[in-house]
Amino acid sequence: MSRTRPRLPVHKPQLPEGVRIYAISDIHGCAHLLQPMLRVIDADVARSRPPYAIEIFMGDYIDRGPDTRATLDILIERSRRGNAVFLKGNHEAFLVKVFEDPSLFEDWLRVGGAQTLMSYGLAPPDLTRDEPETILRNLMRVMPMEHLQFLDNLRLSFTCGDFFFVHAGVRPGVPLAEQRERDLLWIRDEFLRSDERFGKYIVHGHTPVRNAEFLENRVNIDTGAYATGNLTLMSIQGSRMLAV
Repeated sequence: MSRTRPRLPVHKPQLPEGVRIYAISDIHGCAHLLQPMLRVIDADVARSRPPYAIEIFMGDYIDRGPDTRATLDILIERSRRGNAVFLKGNHEAFLVKVFEDPSLFEDWLRVGGAQTLMSYGLAPPDLTRDEPETILRNLMRVMPMEHLQFLDNLRLSFTCGDFFFVHAGVRPGVPLAEQRERDLLWIRDEFLRSDERFGKYIVHGHTPVRNAEFLENRVNIDTGAYATGNLTLMSIQGSRMLAV
């Protein structure tokens, strides 16, 4: 595995004493990539025994990749340990919206929804024959209730020490406490081009990069797992950041 060491900001962000964070973003149904990273976390915790280990999963668990169902099963099982935080991504938000408004169904298929359907044992949709409402009812019928509850209970952001974890980013010029959900889940250019300090060091995904991208005000850990086979794990302790 390759390791990326950051070009650290001038004023290094810090976690509280004794806290170690592990962060993963944009799994996109790649359960086969998630499982090895969880083993890396477990081995690191067993070796170093941090007083407080927190796992942060930063959204986009579903769509595009081959096994959304297994990915959610793994994450729900992981949640039972009690030290994990699960953030909402734009794909989770969009699926909930599609359930409410089936006219968006074809848009969902274009961003990887067909792979999600197939992971639950449903045939690839044939829109010349099947109504979106029927397909979505079948999906809700076969999705375990704990999967639906998991999607309903996702958080928008998480703060620890000098770090702010979020799926997509934040809108420059707006205090973190006043950010809108749409920006936290969908923003790109305005955030990515900004050199604003934001009040916290932003850890995000959403926009794929070849390797984890460490900048002075943010780090992007979305390395396009479903397309590249590279799911990045970031660890933070004190002011030390490492991406694997």
